[in-house]
Amino acid sequence: MKDVDKKIKEVLSQGVGQILPDQAGLFRLMKKRKIRLYHGIDPTSNKLHLGHTISLRKLQQFADLGHEAILVIGTGTVLTGDPSLRDKARGRISEKEIKANIKTWKAQAAKVLDFSKAKIRYNGDWLLKLNFKQIANIASHISAIKLFQRDMFQKRLKRGDTVWAHEALYPLLQGYDSVYLDVDLEIGGTDQTFNMLIGRELQQKMRKKEKFVMTLLMILGTDGRQMSKSSGNCIWLTDSAEQMFGKIMSIADNLVPSYFKALTSVSLNEIKTLSPRDAKARLAKEIVTMYHSKSAALNAEKEFNQVFKEKKPPSKIPQVLLKEKKLNLLDLLTKTKLAPSRSEAKRLVEQGGVKINGKVQKEWQKIVKLKKKDIVQVGKRKFIKLA
Repeated sequence: MKDVDKKIKEVLSQGVGQILPDQAGLFRLMKKRKIRLYHGIDPTSNKLHLGHTISLRKLQQFADLGHEAILVIGTGTVLTGDPSLRDKARGRISEKEIKANIKTWKAQAAKVLDFSKAKIRYNGDWLLKLNFKQIANIASHISAIKLFQRDMFQKRLKRGDTVWAHEALYPLLQGYDSVYLDVDLEIGGTDQTFNMLIGRELQQKMRKKEKFVMTLLMILGTDGRQMSKSSGNCIWLTDSAEQMFGKIMSIADNLVPSYFKALTSVSLNEIKTLSPRDAKARLAKEIVTMYHSKSAALNAEKEFNQVFKEKKPPSKIPQVLLKEKKLNLLDLLTKTKLAPSRSEAKRLVEQGGVKINGKVQKEWQKIVKLKKKDIVQVGKRKFIKLA
């Protein structure tokens, strides 16, 4: 019995921001019976990133204790678009894009979540079947004033920007997931607190039962901002071992403890004597091992040290075949996709970020003679070899 109590307490504390209305009540419920819980993710991208794994790991912890854990893919809610942490409305997404995005999601989530113990559901299966009478009934339980009191809405209104009606509808739709699934608990990042509490209120009013809300600690992206596809600062589960290792090594030192706490089971006591770089390398190895393998992590570390410590090219460099024998330097960078445009290529050259065979290129007007096996480098991480 004490062992069970200990495991429940660990699940309710590790990486947890807060539990509403209270942790003690959820502990008692879990002692009394198995609970049903869920976490939802909207398919705004075709890839999952490390930020998503925080909630997936927590779902798995509950599933390991025998509770009914459900991953909900927001094929319905995504059509509205979650306004959380947004300073403007999300772009609308088509059903074709949704289908393309979720094609490999289960396989990606399976790197974290054991689907022999957990379930996967798609909220479009129930939300898209609601009629107007049902939507009106759901909306009748929540104050419109409450919906428009959200911080991001108030900030927009103060700037004179628009808040669209469909954005205010989003928390109601997400909240209805709790009612439809009849859950005891919803888990999500701290950015989802408002939406999850709307679900709690709907559950209380429509099913006359309590629903607990668990917020989980979030991580920032590689640039210190919220991790998101649009910011280009994500560490994706689909990244190669080398990409994943390199991205983790690029994060600021002050982010390392939060990554350890949210993404691993490593105690901070284990890393407190390590230098910032060694702590980061330990973190990178832990995470690459989790999503690739131990040998892949060791090889990725070796590759990283070869490039950044020994200043040598990586062992594996993508090869690019060009027909031209000579090219303007800017054209070379854009044709090989090392730069998205000539203006960006020019900026990179002027900043000293372009090398050919290890030699810095300083003249953007230069005509480059191209030879087989030439290595072109942009920044610290981008390399191509001419075939």
